[in-house]
Amino acid sequence: MHKLVFYLASPIIWLFSKLPFRVLYTISDAIYFLFFYLIGYRKKVVLDNLKLVYPEKSESDLKVIQKKFFMHFVDTLIEAIKAITISETSIKKRYKYKNIELIDSLHAQGKSIILVGAHYGNWEWVVGMPLLTNMDCYCSYTKIQNKKFENLIKDSRSKFGMTCLKSSEIIKGIVKNVKEKKQGLYLLISDQSPMLQKNQYWADFLNVKVPIFMGAEMISKKFDFAVVNMNTTRVKRGYYESEFELITDRPKELEEHQITNKYLRITEAHIHKAPEFYLWSHKRFKHKGKERV
Repeated sequence: MHKLVFYLASPIIWLFSKLPFRVLYTISDAIYFLFFYLIGYRKKVVLDNLKLVYPEKSESDLKVIQKKFFMHFVDTLIEAIKAITISETSIKKRYKYKNIELIDSLHAQGKSIILVGAHYGNWEWVVGMPLLTNMDCYCSYTKIQNKKFENLIKDSRSKFGMTCLKSSEIIKGIVKNVKEKKQGLYLLISDQSPMLQKNQYWADFLNVKVPIFMGAEMISKKFDFAVVNMNTTRVKRGYYESEFELITDRPKELEEHQITNKYLRITEAHIHKAPEFYLWSHKRFKHKGKERV
């Protein structure tokens, strides 16, 4: 059954991906109208999240952000599909890196890198990074039930040289590379909500105390990897620019949680500049109030 669904859907997805950007964004406008005004997809989740983060703002102001968010959210869905067939020329033109020389400098120093970022702007098109650096780049992907669609996503993310590893296997891949003395850049989107565990680290993020993933900090300290933050800004519709910021190249010298807290503060500041480009539709704050004392 999974194969049948894939073989029926994949030609449609591929043809959709081949459409010109101007046509895709016209379709995006129509889907936005459907999502926002007719279906109301996750409107309450988005508004509730915004109320938690911006209690000082009026509901009318929050609804302006909500509306802008949904416009951008649908664009990111369209752009993720476009990534299946986007050309090297197009992705280089539409997704710029302001200071890729920071990555190259750390590479020249023999350092591997944990690259942390958030669900902000466009996080799918970062797969074009290997086109602009000689460093081996790795990203994780989530296993899905339909193996054919999983391979489609994997192929889309690896088409420009990014090596894709299952989320459950990223640590194994890092350990293997360390043993073989291979440098690597490992992209970790670090603003998800982890499962609740004992002795979990909780911190304030966007005005809410939440459990925090510590993977980037733990990996960097264990293997002495540099930690670099990536902030992505939407320049205009369909165009993005990412800027890198060194968090540390000496992780073992920093106190516990210092790396994670710095990442959180950088990310918060970036989101506050233009909150409509953050992924408010995911339930980042679902564990609010569940901290074990």
